[in-house]
Amino acid sequence: MVLRTFGWSFAVTALGLAFAAWQWGWEAFGIVLILSVLEISLSFDNAVVNAGVLKKMNAFWQRIFLTLGILIAVFGMRLVFPVVIVAISAKVGPVEAVRLALDDPGRYQDLVTDAHPAIAAFGGMFLLMIFLEFILEDREIKWLAWLERPLARLGKIDMLAVCLALIALLATALTFAGHAHVSTGHADKTATVLLSGVAGLITYLVVGGLSGFFEDRLEEEEEHEHEEEERARAEGRPVSAVALAGKAAFFLFLYLEVLDASFSFDGVIGAFAITNHIFWMALGLGIGAMYVRSLTVYLVRQGTLDDYVYLEHGAHYAIGALAAILLITIQHQISEIITGLIGVVLIAASFLASVRRNRALEASGADGTDGTDGTAADGTDDAQDERDEKAEVTSGA
Repeated sequence: MVLRTFGWSFAVTALGLAFAAWQWGWEAFGIVLILSVLEISLSFDNAVVNAGVLKKMNAFWQRIFLTLGILIAVFGMRLVFPVVIVAISAKVGPVEAVRLALDDPGRYQDLVTDAHPAIAAFGGMFLLMIFLEFILEDREIKWLAWLERPLARLGKIDMLAVCLALIALLATALTFAGHAHVSTGHADKTATVLLSGVAGLITYLVVGGLSGFFEDRLEEEEEHEHEEEERARAEGRPVSAVALAGKAAFFLFLYLEVLDASFSFDGVIGAFAITNHIFWMALGLGIGAMYVRSLTVYLVRQGTLDDYVYLEHGAHYAIGALAAILLITIQHQISEIITGLIGVVLIAASFLASVRRNRALEASGADGTDGTDGTAADGTDDAQDERDEKAEVTSGA
C-alpha cells in the first residue's frame, strides 16, 4: 500500500536529488533535500484538508484533481511562481530571469541580491501572518503549553495579528532596511521594505478571503445535502451518500486549488530564506508537491495521519523562524544551511514529541475519553488544562 501510493514520490525524490548532485554538486543536493523536507512538512495539513474535501467528490473529479490539479500545483506554484517573484522584484521579464539564471549566473545573483530586500519584506510579512494567526488561536492541542496558552488568550483581541505584523514591519524598516544588503554593499531600502511588506500583508488577506469564499460555498453545499437527507428520512426514502459532481464538484475543485496556492505560498516564499537559486527551489518544492498528492491519496484510501498531533505546531514554528530570518537577512547574511536546518530541527522535534506522546498514552492505557490525550483542552476548564499539561510533559514537550 505504501509503495503503491508513494512510489512515484520516492522515484521523483531519488531522481531529483541525483540530478542536483550531478549538475550542481553536494551543496545543491543538501539544499534541495532541505527544501523537500520543509515543503513536505508544511504540506502535511494541506494533504489532510485535501483528503477531507476530496472524499466528497465523485471518481471523475478526484482524478481531475490528482492529475491536472497536481500539475498546476507543481509547475504553477512551485516552478513559475518563484520566477515571477524574481522577475517582478528585479524588474526584468520572466524569460529574461530564466535566461540570466542559465547563461549569466553572476548577473542573475546580483539582480536577486538587489531585489532581496523587497522579496524578504514581502515574504517575511506573509509568513509572519501565517505564524501569528496560528499561534494566537486557541487550539485544543497545545505543544508548548507555557507559551501557547497565554498567547491564545491574547489572540481574543480583534486584529491583533495584523497589528503585530505591522509593528514588526515598522521595526524592520527603521532598523535593517536603512542598511540593506545589496550587490554593491549597503543601501537605504526603507521605502522598498515598507511597500513590499504591506504588499505581503495584503496578499495574505486576499488569499485568506478567497479561501473563505470557497469555504462558505462548500458549507452551503453541505447544508443543502443535509437538508436533502433529512427530507428523505422524513418521507421514508433510503438515504445514500452521493459524491458531489457537476457544478458543486467544480466549486470544490476551485476551492482546493486556491487552498493549495495558499499552502504553497509559505513553502515558496520560505524557500527564499534558504536559497535564491530558482532551479534548486523548483526541484525541492516540486518533490514536496509530489508528496502532497501521495499523502492525499493515502488519506483518502487508508485513513488519517492525525497521530502526529504536534507536527502542525512544529511546521508553524518553522514558518515563524523563517519569517524572522527573512526580515533579518534584509541587512545581515545568514548561511543557507543554518536557515534550512532551523526549520528541519523544529519539525523533527515536534514529530518526536508526537511519537513520545503516543507511546505515553499507550503505556497508560488512555483512550481519549478523559481528555488526557490533549484533544479536548480548550483552556476553559482548569482541571482539564492540568490533565493536558501532564500529557504534554509526559510527551517530552
